[in-house]
Amino acid sequence: MKPLNGEFYLRDTLMIARDLLGKYLVRKSDGTYLIGRITETEAYIGASDKACHAYGKKMTPRTKTLYEQGGTSYVYLVYGMYHCMNVVTEPKDEAAAVLLRGVEFVKGLEEAAIFRYGEELEALSKYQLKNFSNGPGKLCKAMGITREQNNMDLCGQEFFITDYVEGIENPTFEVGISSRIGIDYAEEAKDFPWRFFISI
Repeated sequence: MKPLNGEFYLRDTLMIARDLLGKYLVRKSDGTYLIGRITETEAYIGASDKACHAYGKKMTPRTKTLYEQGGTSYVYLVYGMYHCMNVVTEPKDEAAAVLLRGVEFVKGLEEAAIFRYGEELEALSKYQLKNFSNGPGKLCKAMGITREQNNMDLCGQEFFITDYVEGIENPTFEVGISSRIGIDYAEEAKDFPWRFFISI
């Protein structure tokens, strides 16, 4: 598997958020690859976006990763319990990112079940399987992503995004677009059509 080239992440954030759909998030854990096809994203652009952690050029110890070069991971904790995985975009100091909201596992599901529920895959209910990784916190838990994966180079070999996994077919799909979820505090920014998802 070949990580996406660093140039991919230096483009316009909205283009990247759309283009990430159908690509594969890969994390190597104890010699095993956990791989999920990205199904949902949201764009956050600090300069104009009241929903972005860096709006108004705000920088804190948590958000300084947002100012790194595109192609860096930005992982933060919400509500003191859920991790969210973001891909920093655009050149250094632009403070923009794409939140990964959902994946569908194509490899490593057995290991992911332990991360997600602490149970063997065979023991999971239909409800648990349906809600396995269809949300940013669920995605991170299933992938075993924590703050330890913050500020990592996504062009490396342990934690990256690729557009091709050997033996896995890349199905065609349509792209759905909507406003983002759970940001009612963000005034006019809550209505920006910056959420992208696979619509079959």
